[in-house]
Parts: sequence; C-alpha cells; structure tokens
Amino acid sequence: MPRPRGHEVLLQVHACAVCRTDLHVVDGELPDIPTPIVPGHEIVGEVIDCGPQSPWPVGTRLGVPWLAATCGTCLFCRSGRENLCAAARFTGYQVDGGYAQHAIADGRYCFALPQTMDAVHAAPLLCAGLIGYRSLRMTEDGRRLGLYGFGAAAHIVTQVARWQGREVYAFTRKDDTAARALALGLGAAWAGDSDSAPPVELDAAIIFAPVGSLVPAALRAVRRGGIVVCGGIHMSDIPRFPYSLLWGERVVRSVANLTRRDGEEFLRIAPQAVREVTVQTFDLQDANEALDRLRSGRLVGAAVLVPMRR
Repeated sequence: MPRPRGHEVLLQVHACAVCRTDLHVVDGELPDIPTPIVPGHEIVGEVIDCGPQSPWPVGTRLGVPWLAATCGTCLFCRSGRENLCAAARFTGYQVDGGYAQHAIADGRYCFALPQTMDAVHAAPLLCAGLIGYRSLRMTEDGRRLGLYGFGAAAHIVTQVARWQGREVYAFTRKDDTAARALALGLGAAWAGDSDSAPPVELDAAIIFAPVGSLVPAALRAVRRGGIVVCGGIHMSDIPRFPYSLLWGERVVRSVANLTRRDGEEFLRIAPQAVREVTVQTFDLQDANEALDRLRSGRLVGAAVLVPMRR
C-alpha cells in the first residue's frame, strides 16, 4: 500500500468511470505512455490517509480528474491556462489512475463532490462532465448546438445546455437508435445520424467522437461565424475540405484538458443542471469488457467500474 507524501491523499476508490481517453491509453494511441500504468481518471473515493500538507483530512469524499499536476510557474499556469502547461501530468496516463482499489492523488488537484450524488453517478462528471463543460464554454453563446457522438460527455452536456436555455441537435452513428432515444429523452430538439443535415442551421457544434471526417460535416452544419469545437484528446486525421466550408469566419478549435477553475464552476452548477447520469456498472475485473463495449459503441451513457461492491 503506497503512503501519501506532501500534498498527496490516499483514496479508497468507490467508483471510476471509463473514458474514451482510457481506450487511447490502452490501445497505445497517445505518445510516451509509461508502462505499466493504471488507467482511469474519473475517480470517486474516500481519503483514508494523507500527507502532512494535504488540503483534505481523512474521511473526505473526493473526485480525481484528468489533470493530476502542473508546474505552477509557467506562462500558462500564471495566466489561468494551466491546462496548457507543458509540464502537466495526467491521471491514468502519466500517473496511476483509478482502475484499482486504491489511488494516490495530489490533493490540490482534487475536488469536493456534491453530497447529493452517489459515487457511481458522480464519477462521469469528472471528465465527461468537466471536458464537456469546457467544450460548451468554447461555443460562447450559441443557441442552437450540435453534438456529434452521443456518449457519456454529450448526454451530460445536453442537460447543461438545456438548463442554459439552448437547443440541442444530436448526431449519432447511423444504427444507434438507443443513443438517439437517450438524446431525445434528455430534451434534444432533434436526433439523427452523423451524415444527416440538421433541420436548422447551427450556431455551434461540439465533436466528441474521435472521427476527423466529422469536422467538415460540422462546418457544413454551422452558420457563418459558427464555432466547431473538437472535444477529444485524440482524433483520426481530418480529411481535406474546401476553404468555402471555413470561410465566413467559421472557427475550428480544440479543447485541451481542463483547469481546476472548470471543475469548480461545473461542480457548483451540476446539482441543478444535471438531473440524470446514465450509467452501466462493471466490476473492476471486468474493465476490459467495459472498454470493449466502449470501443464498439455498445454503451449507452457512461460505463463505471466499481472496485468494491458495498
């Protein structure tokens, strides 16, 4: 059992959600992956030991996100953009994560969680929710929002967008009737396959699916001045497309990681904005099955690993 030092906490893991980024780690699609590594960066756990400088006492329930540490001194860290720190380290990628019974984390990068949510339903908020929220902020005040890839992040973002008074248009795989039904049930104005044109011109779109060909598709769907946000850490190559799709002051931008401010803002509004988190639970030893289902698109909502059934 590791002992926490400095600002660290040792957590007994109650739940860890499964993210597409975990697939990119397991499948070797990200650079410089250390091995062995414990994946998982949507961790809910209880502090059972802590270092002498820990900001959290034993017994605190915490959430551990993707951002594990930053240098704190570079231009990005000093300007509120710690998500771009070149020395940043990430949970489940450079730092062992939550596919485990216990996890070590730097307490300065952990979040207190709403007491109204149980561990299983809180876990997806820590990446699907946080990255989704940061992506949503990048769409500025766009009223008609398209979401490409309707999984864990999109089903949470839909609820936040609807809470903010926006319209949501959901794009799914051609045969994914379950995802479309979920989108409509959460208040989406329309749901269709990713090759379809929406019934209205969009103000903005977020692409959660790691499919580069969706970038020109989303550009076709947004109005002049519209914004297309790529919300994933990894995406297949974007194909060539005519300049006319970008012209008209359309914008394509990526979202990288998250800041602690994102987490604090989102977790403040989550109890009001997010009414339903759709999950499928798996025992820890069934982690590969959960990853396989995510890989093949056989999940509705978010998969969550439960290391210790209580």
